[in-house]
Order: sequence, then structure tokens, then C-alpha cells
Amino acid sequence: MGKIKEYSNGEVTVVWEAEKCIHSAMCVKGLPNVFQPNERPWIKVDAASTDELINTIKKCPSGALSYYMTNSADKTAEILETKVEVLENGPLLVYGTLKVTHKDGTEETKNRTTAFCRCGASQNKPYCDGAHVKEDFRG
Repeated sequence: MGKIKEYSNGEVTVVWEAEKCIHSAMCVKGLPNVFQPNERPWIKVDAASTDELINTIKKCPSGALSYYMTNSADKTAEILETKVEVLENGPLLVYGTLKVTHKDGTEETKNRTTAFCRCGASQNKPYCDGAHVKEDFRG
């Protein structure tokens, strides 16, 4: 199991799973005052509102960032509309709970946001690993 860090502002707890991160920088672009990769700790949860944190985390293409409401009775993090978004020059993002059947027949359940490779260069197919950046993929 890789490194997992949690950061809380009292209302929401941001969870970061380092091994899942594909360095898309959606978090940094969305909330640069919160997500500062050159700082330690790199997530400053008090620099934005709970709603701003949640909205940015939902855009994480790899699922490396997730959250849960500190009040366990609040199930907001479990509700996510199913939708598909094509990122310019990047992966296909699918939001929601998915059952992925791999070519060998194994199945896997993915929650929240899943990034599928569009460029063909990923070493983690069918998922994006950020290879589109090195390949200068356009699409």
C-alpha cells in the first residue's frame, strides 16, 4: 500500500493517495492556494472553503485525491453524478461508480473519477498514467 495522507479543516477531510497521482495538476490549476506541490505539507486545506475543496477534488482524473465529510452522517462524498468528459490533449474522464472488466476477464470497481487513456501510450491501460504529456498527444 502506498503513501496515504489526510488533511482536515474540521468539516471535510482531503485524502491523497500518492501512488494514484498522474500529476495532471488539475488540483493545482483549480486551487493554487491550497495545492502547492513544492511545499510541505503540500495541501493547505484552510486556504479555501469546503465547497471549493470538494469541487476541485471531484475533478481529479486519477482518483488520487478524494474526500469524506468529517461528520460521518453526511454522505455527500458518496453521491456523484455519472458523466463523461473529454480533456483536451488528455484522458477521457468518467465520473461515478464503474465496473471495469479487463481483457483477462478480471473485474474492478472504480469510484469517483476514473481517467481512461486516449493517447495509447499509457503503461497502465486502460487507465491514464500521464504519458500523453511526454507524447505531446493532441486530441
